[in-house]
Amino acid sequence: MSKSSVRKDKTCLNCNHVVDLRYCPNCGQENTDTRKTFHHLFVHFFEDLTHYENAFWKTIRNLLFKPSALTKEYLSGKRLSYLAPVRLYIFISFITFFLLAVIPDNGTTEYNIKTAAQIRKEKEARKRKLDSLRASNPVLHDVKDINVDYNVGYGSVAEMDSIRKADPTKINDVVYWLNTKMIPLNDKYTQKELKEKFFESVERNFPKMLFIYMPIFAFILWLFHNKKRWYYFDHGIFTLHYFSFLLLITLLLFLTNRILDLFDSTIISILSFFINAIGYVWMVYYFFPAHHRFFGESRMVSFVKSCFLYFINFVLFTLILCLFIIYTFINLH
Repeated sequence: MSKSSVRKDKTCLNCNHVVDLRYCPNCGQENTDTRKTFHHLFVHFFEDLTHYENAFWKTIRNLLFKPSALTKEYLSGKRLSYLAPVRLYIFISFITFFLLAVIPDNGTTEYNIKTAAQIRKEKEARKRKLDSLRASNPVLHDVKDINVDYNVGYGSVAEMDSIRKADPTKINDVVYWLNTKMIPLNDKYTQKELKEKFFESVERNFPKMLFIYMPIFAFILWLFHNKKRWYYFDHGIFTLHYFSFLLLITLLLFLTNRILDLFDSTIISILSFFINAIGYVWMVYYFFPAHHRFFGESRMVSFVKSCFLYFINFVLFTLILCLFIIYTFINLH
């Protein structure tokens, strides 16, 4: 229940009906002041999600440890005891994206301080490498620079433009476009930094791709099950709960890794490895009991179908995720 004071005016702001108590008997709107502080809106957001009851923690507990239980309860009509699927996904997404945005990678400050020095060292290393290659191979005499880290083949965009001008068929459009993206990155970051940024891109883009892939996942489920018994809506609810689980595990592992990264010890490293292993194994295994319990098929049929569905979705999701990651990675600034 809201803690805001009731308006003295007994006329409902929404429908102009007379309000004797706190809520309008005609439309159900609460008769409280419309101007709220940011603190009130923030608190009200979480209170609305958690229902002021145990619904929130009950939902999270079932989501993590009881595959498909929430979906079956929701479709059977038991909806007030748990958070609604869409609201649950929005809440977990909000928390995940918020924390991914505000929690920096450990060692970010050190990285920013040493970047300039690293760039100079990398340029000097490339120059020494180029001088050595020129001495051993006269063909490279006119090459002005060389990329050592990723061997994209060309030292600068100007060099590629010169080659294309002399022979337009020498460098095709795809290679030219890719090198125009990679050469500036190679000049700006070290090889180690590029690897770190790539894995950071994977970690931060995974939640986005889950959201994009949801309708595709539900559609594939719909294709492989009885159309008369199961509607696309049913598969959509199953998908919302399953993807909420994946997103929640991703968030928990992210927070755990950030906390453990603060400590530098062998024991902590081993602990981090086992926590991540358990989390990823549970993410992979979760779909199989969830599919079996929700669709009610025999264990063998459910297992075979689950394997097939898992393979199809894994390939499609990985392909889309990789394309998205490559796109965002090569557009780093």
